[in-house]
Amino acid sequence: VQLVESGGGLVQAGGSLRLSCAASLRTVTRYRMGWFRQAPGKEREFVAVTYGNGGGTTYADSVKGRFTISRDNNKNTVYLQMNSLRSDDTGVYYCAADARNFGEYDYWGQGTQVTVSS
Repeated sequence: VQLVESGGGLVQAGGSLRLSCAASLRTVTRYRMGWFRQAPGKEREFVAVTYGNGGGTTYADSVKGRFTISRDNNKNTVYLQMNSLRSDDTGVYYCAADARNFGEYDYWGQGTQVTVSS
């Protein structure tokens, strides 16, 4: 299984970006799909998740109201719409997936860099 992120880049504070994660799966419908990020010198942290089979979404407190996770099961793609970006949103953003919908994620992408300039 491969997860390929795209959509990262350099944006000014207050701007927006939309990240995409394309999965080489027959279908992502039943998969938990999450976004994580890692800032320089910090550990990787959870950002948002969409659970399989219509199980809903969860966000980190730091991104609530600014980020939106969504999925297109027909395209096997998950998105992360990021609005009102701040400098502390800078980092490498990773997509992850697993079929159990709990516990550790089985698959990870290579990441896409997001840099927010103040």
